[in-house]
Amino acid sequence: MLTFNRLNQGNFHNMNTVSNIGELRAALTKRQGKSIGFIPTMGHLHAGHLSLCERSTNENEVTVVSIFVNPTQFNQTSDFEFYPRTLDDDIHLLEKHNVDVLFIPETSSLYPDDYQIQLSETIISKELEGEFRPGHFNGMLTIVLKLFNLVKPHRAYFGEKDYQQLLLVKKMVDALFLPIDIRACTTKRALDGLALSSRNSRLKPDERIKAALFPELLQSELSLADIKAQLLAHGFNVDYIVEQWGRRLGAVSLGHVRLIDNFPLLPT
Repeated sequence: MLTFNRLNQGNFHNMNTVSNIGELRAALTKRQGKSIGFIPTMGHLHAGHLSLCERSTNENEVTVVSIFVNPTQFNQTSDFEFYPRTLDDDIHLLEKHNVDVLFIPETSSLYPDDYQIQLSETIISKELEGEFRPGHFNGMLTIVLKLFNLVKPHRAYFGEKDYQQLLLVKKMVDALFLPIDIRACTTKRALDGLALSSRNSRLKPDERIKAALFPELLQSELSLADIKAQLLAHGFNVDYIVEQWGRRLGAVSLGHVRLIDNFPLLPT
Protein backbone atom coordinates (compact mmCIF):
# COMPACT_ATOMS: atom_id res chain seq x y z
CA MET A 1 0.00 0.00 0.00
CA LEU A 2 1.29 3.44 -0.92
CA THR A 3 1.62 5.89 1.93
CA PHE A 4 1.69 9.61 1.26
CA ASN A 5 3.54 11.38 4.05
CA ARG A 6 3.09 15.14 4.24
CA LEU A 7 4.85 17.93 6.06
CA ASN A 8 2.41 19.73 8.31
CA GLN A 9 3.90 23.20 8.67
CA GLY A 10 2.69 24.99 11.76
CA ASN A 11 0.16 22.17 12.37
CA PHE A 12 -2.03 23.42 9.51
CA HIS A 13 -2.46 22.16 5.98
CA ASN A 14 -3.34 24.48 3.12
CA MET A 15 -6.91 23.29 2.65
CA ASN A 16 -9.01 24.48 -0.29
CA THR A 17 -12.54 25.24 1.01
CA VAL A 18 -15.22 25.48 -1.71
CA SER A 19 -18.96 26.05 -1.49
CA ASN A 20 -20.31 25.48 -4.98
CA ILE A 21 -20.03 22.83 -7.67
CA GLY A 22 -18.02 25.02 -10.05
CA GLU A 23 -15.40 25.71 -7.38
CA LEU A 24 -15.24 22.01 -6.50
CA ARG A 25 -14.66 21.01 -10.13
CA ALA A 26 -11.96 23.65 -10.48
CA ALA A 27 -10.22 22.45 -7.31
CA LEU A 28 -10.30 18.84 -8.53
CA THR A 29 -9.14 19.75 -12.04
CA LYS A 30 -5.96 21.19 -10.48
CA ARG A 31 -5.37 17.77 -8.93
CA GLN A 32 -6.18 15.71 -12.01
CA GLY A 33 -4.32 12.43 -12.30
CA LYS A 34 -3.89 12.03 -8.55
CA SER A 35 -5.60 9.40 -6.42
CA ILE A 36 -8.58 10.81 -4.51
CA GLY A 37 -9.99 9.66 -1.19
CA PHE A 38 -13.37 10.95 -0.09
CA ILE A 39 -15.20 11.20 3.25
CA PRO A 40 -18.81 12.44 3.11
CA THR A 41 -19.93 13.87 6.47
CA MET A 42 -22.69 15.95 8.03
CA GLY A 43 -20.21 17.87 10.14
CA HIS A 44 -19.88 18.25 13.93
CA LEU A 45 -16.76 16.17 13.48
CA HIS A 46 -15.30 13.86 16.10
CA ALA A 47 -12.37 11.45 16.37
CA GLY A 48 -14.23 8.86 14.29
CA HIS A 49 -14.46 11.22 11.31
CA LEU A 50 -10.87 12.28 11.77
CA SER A 51 -9.67 8.67 11.73
CA LEU A 52 -11.27 8.33 8.29
CA CYS A 53 -9.39 11.42 7.16
CA GLU A 54 -6.12 10.02 8.48
CA ARG A 55 -6.65 6.75 6.65
CA SER A 56 -7.48 8.59 3.44
CA THR A 57 -4.39 10.81 3.62
CA ASN A 58 -2.28 7.69 4.10
CA GLU A 59 -3.83 5.88 1.14
CA ASN A 60 -4.37 8.70 -1.38
CA GLU A 61 -2.60 11.70 -2.83
CA VAL A 62 -5.68 13.93 -2.38
CA THR A 63 -8.31 13.82 0.38
CA VAL A 64 -11.71 15.46 -0.08
CA VAL A 65 -14.25 15.91 2.72
CA SER A 66 -17.82 17.14 2.31
CA ILE A 67 -19.92 18.70 5.07
CA PHE A 68 -23.61 18.72 4.26
CA VAL A 69 -26.50 18.18 6.66
CA ASN A 70 -28.68 16.35 4.17
CA PRO A 71 -32.36 17.17 4.76
CA THR A 72 -33.69 14.23 2.75
CA GLN A 73 -32.33 11.57 5.11
CA PHE A 74 -34.05 12.97 8.21
CA ASN A 75 -37.48 11.49 8.78
CA GLN A 76 -38.11 13.91 11.65
CA THR A 77 -37.91 17.66 11.02
CA SER A 78 -36.85 18.30 14.62
CA ASP A 79 -33.86 15.95 14.26
CA PHE A 80 -32.70 17.92 11.22
CA GLU A 81 -33.22 21.28 12.93
CA PHE A 82 -31.37 20.26 16.09
CA TYR A 83 -28.54 18.40 14.36
CA PRO A 84 -25.39 20.03 15.79
CA ARG A 85 -23.59 22.38 13.40
CA THR A 86 -20.04 23.45 14.30
CA LEU A 87 -18.54 24.51 10.98
CA ASP A 88 -15.72 26.73 12.29
CA ASP A 89 -14.48 23.96 14.60
CA ASP A 90 -14.82 21.41 11.80
CA ILE A 91 -12.70 23.51 9.42
CA HIS A 92 -10.02 23.90 12.11
CA LEU A 93 -9.89 20.12 12.67
CA LEU A 94 -9.75 19.26 8.96
CA GLU A 95 -6.90 21.72 8.37
CA LYS A 96 -4.94 19.99 11.11
CA HIS A 97 -5.61 16.58 9.53
CA ASN A 98 -4.18 17.37 6.09
CA VAL A 99 -7.46 17.45 4.17
CA ASP A 100 -6.91 18.98 0.72
CA VAL A 101 -10.42 20.00 -0.33
CA LEU A 102 -13.47 20.73 1.83
CA PHE A 103 -16.80 20.94 0.02
CA ILE A 104 -19.60 22.78 1.87
CA PRO A 105 -22.52 22.92 -0.59
CA GLU A 106 -25.89 24.62 -0.32
CA THR A 107 -29.00 22.43 -0.43
CA SER A 108 -30.24 24.15 -3.60
CA SER A 109 -27.08 23.25 -5.51
CA LEU A 110 -27.33 19.53 -4.68
CA TYR A 111 -31.10 19.34 -5.19
CA PRO A 112 -31.85 21.53 -8.25
CA ASP A 113 -34.75 19.15 -8.98
CA ASP A 114 -36.23 19.53 -5.45
CA TYR A 115 -35.53 15.83 -4.84
CA GLN A 116 -37.81 14.65 -7.64
CA ILE A 117 -35.13 12.12 -8.66
CA GLN A 118 -34.41 9.63 -5.87
CA LEU A 119 -32.35 6.49 -5.58
CA SER A 120 -33.86 3.57 -3.68
CA GLU A 121 -32.96 0.02 -2.73
CA THR A 122 -35.69 -2.55 -2.19
CA ILE A 123 -34.37 -5.19 0.25
CA ILE A 124 -31.82 -4.15 2.88
CA SER A 125 -33.25 -0.64 3.18
CA LYS A 126 -36.69 -1.85 4.26
CA GLU A 127 -35.69 -3.34 7.61
CA LEU A 128 -34.09 -2.16 10.87
CA GLU A 129 -33.19 1.51 10.30
CA GLY A 130 -35.39 1.55 7.21
CA GLU A 131 -38.40 0.41 9.22
CA PHE A 132 -37.93 2.98 11.98
CA ARG A 133 -36.72 5.82 9.75
CA PRO A 134 -38.83 5.66 6.58
CA GLY A 135 -37.21 7.43 3.65
CA HIS A 136 -33.86 7.72 5.41
CA PHE A 137 -31.94 5.42 3.10
CA ASN A 138 -33.43 6.92 -0.07
CA GLY A 139 -32.07 10.28 1.03
CA MET A 140 -28.71 8.83 2.05
CA LEU A 141 -28.16 6.87 -1.17
CA THR A 142 -29.30 9.77 -3.34
CA ILE A 143 -26.91 12.27 -1.78
CA VAL A 144 -23.97 9.85 -1.64
CA LEU A 145 -24.41 9.08 -5.34
CA LYS A 146 -24.56 12.81 -6.17
CA LEU A 147 -21.38 13.44 -4.16
CA PHE A 148 -19.63 10.47 -5.76
CA ASN A 149 -20.52 11.82 -9.21
CA LEU A 150 -19.12 15.25 -8.30
CA VAL A 151 -15.93 14.18 -6.51
CA LYS A 152 -15.19 11.04 -8.58
CA PRO A 153 -13.08 9.48 -5.82
CA HIS A 154 -10.97 6.36 -6.18
CA ARG A 155 -11.69 5.39 -2.58
CA ALA A 156 -14.42 6.43 -0.14
CA TYR A 157 -14.36 5.89 3.62
CA PHE A 158 -17.29 4.92 5.86
CA GLY A 159 -17.38 3.92 9.51
CA GLU A 160 -18.78 0.55 10.58
CA LYS A 161 -21.03 2.11 13.23
CA ASP A 162 -23.62 2.77 10.53
CA TYR A 163 -23.31 -0.80 9.32
CA GLN A 164 -26.54 -0.96 7.34
CA GLN A 165 -25.57 2.26 5.57
CA LEU A 166 -22.18 0.75 4.74
CA LEU A 167 -23.81 -2.34 3.21
CA LEU A 168 -26.14 -0.18 1.12
CA VAL A 169 -23.36 2.06 -0.18
CA LYS A 170 -21.33 -1.02 -1.18
CA LYS A 171 -24.39 -2.51 -2.87
CA MET A 172 -25.07 0.73 -4.76
CA VAL A 173 -21.47 0.97 -5.98
CA ASP A 174 -21.58 -2.63 -7.23
CA ALA A 175 -25.03 -2.34 -8.81
CA LEU A 176 -24.26 0.92 -10.65
CA PHE A 177 -20.72 -0.10 -11.69
CA LEU A 178 -19.09 2.83 -9.94
CA PRO A 179 -15.27 2.62 -10.03
CA ILE A 180 -14.94 3.38 -6.32
CA ASP A 181 -13.36 1.25 -3.60
CA ILE A 182 -15.48 1.51 -0.43
CA ARG A 183 -13.24 1.24 2.62
CA ALA A 184 -14.92 0.17 5.87
CA CYS A 185 -13.34 1.68 8.99
CA THR A 186 -13.55 0.38 12.56
CA THR A 187 -15.93 2.19 14.90
CA LYS A 188 -14.18 4.67 17.20
CA ARG A 189 -15.37 4.65 20.81
CA ALA A 190 -15.18 6.81 23.91
CA LEU A 191 -13.27 5.43 26.89
CA ASP A 192 -16.50 4.03 28.34
CA GLY A 193 -17.26 2.13 25.10
CA LEU A 194 -19.95 4.35 23.60
CA ALA A 195 -19.58 4.63 19.83
CA LEU A 196 -18.64 8.15 18.83
CA SER A 197 -21.50 9.97 17.14
CA SER A 198 -22.27 13.60 16.39
CA ARG A 199 -25.60 13.11 18.19
CA ASN A 200 -23.90 12.17 21.48
CA SER A 201 -23.40 15.85 22.26
CA ARG A 202 -27.18 16.18 22.57
CA LEU A 203 -27.32 13.73 25.49
CA LYS A 204 -27.90 15.26 28.90
CA PRO A 205 -25.08 14.52 31.41
CA ASP A 206 -27.00 11.75 33.18
CA GLU A 207 -28.07 10.26 29.83
CA ARG A 208 -24.47 10.30 28.59
CA ILE A 209 -23.36 8.26 31.61
CA LYS A 210 -26.21 5.80 31.16
CA ALA A 211 -25.57 5.49 27.39
CA ALA A 212 -22.42 3.42 27.98
CA LEU A 213 -24.64 0.56 29.13
CA PHE A 214 -25.88 0.15 25.55
CA PRO A 215 -22.60 -1.09 23.98
CA GLU A 216 -21.75 -3.01 27.15
CA LEU A 217 -24.95 -5.05 26.93
CA LEU A 218 -24.87 -5.31 23.12
CA GLN A 219 -21.52 -7.12 23.17
CA SER A 220 -22.33 -9.22 26.25
CA GLU A 221 -23.15 -12.92 26.24
CA LEU A 222 -26.76 -12.26 27.19
CA SER A 223 -29.56 -13.35 24.88
CA LEU A 224 -31.20 -10.76 22.64
CA ALA A 225 -34.32 -10.85 24.79
CA ASP A 226 -32.32 -10.33 27.99
CA ILE A 227 -30.39 -7.43 26.47
CA LYS A 228 -33.63 -5.75 25.49
CA ALA A 229 -35.14 -6.35 28.94
CA GLN A 230 -32.09 -4.87 30.68
CA LEU A 231 -32.12 -1.81 28.43
CA LEU A 232 -35.83 -1.24 29.03
CA ALA A 233 -35.32 -1.63 32.78
CA HIS A 234 -32.69 1.12 32.68
CA GLY A 235 -34.95 3.58 30.88
CA PHE A 236 -33.92 3.08 27.25
CA ASN A 237 -36.48 2.92 24.46
CA VAL A 238 -35.53 -0.01 22.24
CA ASP A 239 -36.23 -0.13 18.51
CA TYR A 240 -34.42 -3.38 17.82
CA ILE A 241 -31.73 -5.78 19.03
CA VAL A 242 -30.99 -8.33 16.31
CA GLU A 243 -28.32 -10.58 14.84
CA GLN A 244 -27.74 -10.56 11.08
CA TRP A 245 -25.01 -9.90 8.50
CA GLY A 246 -22.61 -11.52 10.97
CA ARG A 247 -23.21 -8.72 13.47
CA ARG A 248 -25.28 -7.99 16.54
CA LEU A 249 -27.02 -4.68 15.86
CA GLY A 250 -29.11 -2.42 18.06
CA ALA A 251 -30.94 0.89 18.05
CA VAL A 252 -32.16 2.62 21.20
CA SER A 253 -33.19 6.06 22.38
CA LEU A 254 -32.40 8.03 25.53
CA GLY A 255 -34.54 11.11 25.88
CA HIS A 256 -34.65 12.70 22.43
CA VAL A 257 -31.40 11.12 21.19
CA ARG A 258 -31.29 7.94 19.13
CA LEU A 259 -28.21 5.70 19.33
CA ILE A 260 -27.20 2.84 17.04
CA ASP A 261 -24.33 0.40 17.38
CA ASN A 262 -23.15 -3.04 16.31
CA PHE A 263 -20.48 -5.62 17.03
CA PRO A 264 -19.23 -8.58 14.97
CA LEU A 265 -20.57 -11.89 16.18
CA LEU A 266 -17.97 -14.08 17.81
CA PRO A 267 -17.32 -17.47 16.16
CA THR A 268 -19.27 -20.26 17.85
